[in-house]
Amino acid sequence: SGQHRVPRATAQLLAPVGDPEKVICVGLNYHDHCQEQGAKVPKEPLIFSKFPSAITGPFDDIVHPQDTSELDWEVELAAVIGKRGRHIEEAAALEHVLGFTVANDVSARDWQMRRNGRQWLLGKTFDTFCPLGPAIVTREAVADVHNLWIRCSVNGQRMQDSSTRHLIFGVPALVAWVSRFVTLVPGDVLLTGTPAGVGVFRKPPVFLKRGDEVQCEIEELGTICNRVV
Repeated sequence: SGQHRVPRATAQLLAPVGDPEKVICVGLNYHDHCQEQGAKVPKEPLIFSKFPSAITGPFDDIVHPQDTSELDWEVELAAVIGKRGRHIEEAAALEHVLGFTVANDVSARDWQMRRNGRQWLLGKTFDTFCPLGPAIVTREAVADVHNLWIRCSVNGQRMQDSSTRHLIFGVPALVAWVSRFVTLVPGDVLLTGTPAGVGVFRKPPVFLKRGDEVQCEIEELGTICNRVV
């Protein structure tokens, strides 16, 4: 209507989903990400999770924990569940998706890859390790979610530059797969994996430090930008 406008400069955007029941994540789900680390393409989706307490706003700070020296970025397409379901058929899976948003699956690689028995959870779920936003773009408003460019820059330098067409398992396949094990409920967030260009597999490796600015953007969905503090 144009009425009741709030000036953008006076508002702080929160994450569009603040306290979901579940934050479900997918590893090794881009062909180019498998190639950059010499990993075989998975035959089944590789599922892990973050705690909802990791979620932070699209322009809020990422807190660099004292417990890690290997902080990394991962731009990801996130799907937000809008309809409850279990044992969902792949052909009907998109009917259970409300829409999409941008996520950064921030990762402490030392904890993910070497410590805690090499279970991924702790390295993925420090507070502020899931910036999310800037908004949920409804499913109907996205022309083709499997053909969007996806990018990440650190201090203005492009680090990741790919397309969701390189996903190994698309959104319907992931929704169907996860629903075999758990009931999906409205508000659940599903991070679908990251493309090539993360810091740990660069030669030499590059990790985030305090003062860095990380920008993640996906075509049609928008941009999030977070400073490391």
